[in-house]
Amino acid sequence: MELLVGRPVRERADAARNREKVLAAAARLFAEKGVDAVSMDAVAAEAGVGKGTLFRRFGDKSGLAAALLDARERDLQERILSGPPPLGPGAPAAERLTAFVAAYLDYLFSHLDLVRMSETASPGARYRIGSYRFWHRHVAILLAEARPGGDGDALSHALLAALGAEAAGVLRDEYGQARAEQAITALVTALTTAP
Repeated sequence: MELLVGRPVRERADAARNREKVLAAAARLFAEKGVDAVSMDAVAAEAGVGKGTLFRRFGDKSGLAAALLDARERDLQERILSGPPPLGPGAPAAERLTAFVAAYLDYLFSHLDLVRMSETASPGARYRIGSYRFWHRHVAILLAEARPGGDGDALSHALLAALGAEAAGVLRDEYGQARAEQAITALVTALTTAP
């Protein structure tokens, strides 16, 4: 359900069914063949919907990727806002930031191709995604608390750059996932340790 001028807009039942069919078909095809090998035409055929329906609803493959990631991102956001510490409230800022990075890396490496597609669809796409603004605000608040006097906003962008799909993917491909995670976690330690 979307909000339009303060009022909920309900999705038609057939549109909701088509949306779910498309998302299920895309998830299946992406898992079987890889994101790059699947066309929008193939998704439409697998879902049993017209190409026009698919393109009107999602725009392009990056819009489809963003829709597939939405529930996973909302789950992580909910755990950040009200889950148990250290990811959720109640732990010191440095511990929460370390827990966030670990949880985000788990999410990222589990869906790397989809995240990469959503972040690189067009120049600056990553920074226009609503979830990026959430991650940035969360990290900036924690950095400001862990490193008083530091520039939490700018440092947040710098740390999140290492969590970008392109950068994290290169680290994983060149050094392995464990080493990539250790390197990014070392950045958190460096940022939250008093200079």
